[in-house]
Amino acid sequence: MAKQKRIVKYYIIAGEASGDMHAANLIAAMKSQYPNAEFRGFGGDLMQQQGMELLKHYRTMAYMGFVEVAVNLRKVMNNISLCKKDIEEYQPDAIILVDYPGFNLRIAEFAREKGFKVFYYISPQVWAWKRRRVKKIQKSVNKMLVILPFEEEFYKNYGVNVIYVGHPLLDELAKFGTGNRSIFLRRNSLGEKREIIALLPGSRTQEVKRMLPVMLKVASHFPEYQFVVAGVSSVEASLYKRIIGKADVFLIENQTYDLLQNASAALVTSGTATLETALFSVPEVVCYKANGFSYLIAKWLIKVKFISLVNLVMDKEVVKELIQSDLTEKNLVDELGQLLHDGERQRQLLEEYEELSDRLGNAGASDKAASVIIKEALKG
Repeated sequence: MAKQKRIVKYYIIAGEASGDMHAANLIAAMKSQYPNAEFRGFGGDLMQQQGMELLKHYRTMAYMGFVEVAVNLRKVMNNISLCKKDIEEYQPDAIILVDYPGFNLRIAEFAREKGFKVFYYISPQVWAWKRRRVKKIQKSVNKMLVILPFEEEFYKNYGVNVIYVGHPLLDELAKFGTGNRSIFLRRNSLGEKREIIALLPGSRTQEVKRMLPVMLKVASHFPEYQFVVAGVSSVEASLYKRIIGKADVFLIENQTYDLLQNASAALVTSGTATLETALFSVPEVVCYKANGFSYLIAKWLIKVKFISLVNLVMDKEVVKELIQSDLTEKNLVDELGQLLHDGERQRQLLEEYEELSDRLGNAGASDKAASVIIKEALKG
């Protein structure tokens, strides 16, 4: 445990639901190792629950795609200005940036110019696109704390001060434990006899509007299963209900891990949820559809073969990715049918999931990241 001499102030910025979760766990680990710490910044409910003074909620900042960011550019720039001003007034001992690159890399440049120590926890996907950002990171970030095994070597090749701390999802899963299926079913008025197909349409309003309607079309093809939407707090419940309408589909809120623990298969919007689903050993189809113009730009810029974290870590197609024009009712029905009824496909997939878990290592990412940041923040 770090020797305590003074109060240390940290400014943390997370811009979406997964960042809120991982930042909250990091705050908890830092407070455990060094109780005389204060936290302020941009984030969400989970960070606030850990004692962070919340200036701006990520719910008002989450824009998906090039077109959406352009349309909301004035709001984005206003938020950046607000953040810079608040940092200068707060005068933190260190700034911790959590993913969210379009915003956080601008803050990183500003912070280093002003002499603040900058730590980046959970790397932007610069290895996938916009590799020129690596130079910006090398100049403006004191230390990168990365969570995917291949990221450490990538950054070292560019001369970035980097350390691999492991994936924080393993911490979440270690805390979660094993739930009681009967209690889960009764709590959510779900039937005992039909197996569950989980629908994870994303954590942003724009994602849900785009992904959930096509996911819902699959339900009528599998009447022997009950389809359940994983609602999240960052999206209004009324939106889910409006999209679901009269479809024979259930909605549960803020119980994603309970749902995955009890699901036989899942349709999952690309993002952290694809990895969460795999670590719960749930067969999945990865779904992604963006604004047409945004997708064309991304396709031109992105330099990797896959979009899901499962396939990226494994460096091969473990889970099927249905992207843009491939994301159709027919393709979803075909893929889901194979996951549910092809025993050999299921067996092979579960073996790949085990290897994925091995590659990610053990729990402890939050504690390791906290230790590194505290040690560096206390220097000088």
